[in-house]
Amino acid sequence: MSAPASTTVVDTYHRKLIVFLSVATFFEGYDMFALAQILPNLRAEFHLDETQAGILLSIVSAGTVLAGFLVRLADRVGRKTVLSITIAGYTIFSLLTALSPNIYVFALAQLLARIFLIGEWAVAMVIAAEEFPAEKRGTLIGVIQACATFGGIACAALVPFLVRTSLGWRAVYVAGAIPLLLVAVARRGLRETRRFTEQVKDRPADANGALARGRLVAMLRGPYRVRIIQLGIIWSLSYICTQAATMFWKEFAVHERAFTDKEVGGSLTIAAIVAMPIVFYSGRILDVLGRRVGGALVFIVAAVGVALAYLLHGRVELTIGLVLAIAGTNAVLPLLNAYTAELFPTEMRADAFAVSNNVLGRIGYVLAPTLVGVVAQRTSWSFAVSCTSLSLLLAIALLWKVMPETKGRELEETSRVS
Repeated sequence: MSAPASTTVVDTYHRKLIVFLSVATFFEGYDMFALAQILPNLRAEFHLDETQAGILLSIVSAGTVLAGFLVRLADRVGRKTVLSITIAGYTIFSLLTALSPNIYVFALAQLLARIFLIGEWAVAMVIAAEEFPAEKRGTLIGVIQACATFGGIACAALVPFLVRTSLGWRAVYVAGAIPLLLVAVARRGLRETRRFTEQVKDRPADANGALARGRLVAMLRGPYRVRIIQLGIIWSLSYICTQAATMFWKEFAVHERAFTDKEVGGSLTIAAIVAMPIVFYSGRILDVLGRRVGGALVFIVAAVGVALAYLLHGRVELTIGLVLAIAGTNAVLPLLNAYTAELFPTEMRADAFAVSNNVLGRIGYVLAPTLVGVVAQRTSWSFAVSCTSLSLLLAIALLWKVMPETKGRELEETSRVS
């Protein structure tokens, strides 16, 4: 039996679901900005040079690959269960990060936190794709992703004050433990998605493991293999730039433009606030213009913004570039989230998300910090990061060539292969 089509109405439960998923993605944005903002503090305390800082970020980023194992569980035990586990896990390891006595414990705690954090984000996007109306799917995924930008705003505004407390940079991760309280209240009203429930209702109770292995083999050998590889390459090219753009801006601004911590926090906060309406509206652009045209627009904005944010000089000019960079790099995510959820059937949707995003796509995410750090040590942060904007142009060229248009179509239709 095929899964039920999406409703065409955003009802009370949908609105509650938007809030719940938005809280989950808020802390994805918070955590990403947190590490970028405290990186100079970490380098000073633990005596790290540019290359070592890049290696640290790559080690932490490896957690985003390992998150694929958690994401895959969503096709076995359900989206709701995995989402609850990932949010709780992130909270625990965020607290443990604050207790790190040295850089090695910090790296391990953050790697584990990143596993749960990215698992949470990926499952949230699968839930959003399966539950929201087809004609509004891009818009609502964009709204949820935009809350990651809001998390970045909160982090940018708080970090300058938190690092001046007696806890120093550790206070940033103590503050990151707050979601556990929110989840304890909000998750009681969360339901399993209708599509997953429909898909598993006739599944034998002891068949989960065998079915999961069978789906993975079928997916990698069958007609969906090409889609997975294509999306994996697009994700990886995109992450090369989006990962480096946010992560190294404070390093660049402090060491190459002589910004103070307060000035960096102010520029990041202003840029994120101005960019936020653009990010919120980016999903709507995908539903109006379509995935291909809308996608080309946001990728170009991102590429131009990153280049300007690292090549200009004055604080006003750099902040304007940063607005475009934050808007563009965050708007890229609703597009790729939508495609990754839309192009695969329910029984393998989480598996496909895990392989294309976490395994293949995160290769660029993991390698980018080390590569940028090595190049920056020999040249500059400005040159090293601005060059990554070229990867976004390659990504959109590939997307335009191979991806179908999925605007306004039900998942049962978009997931078919010819």
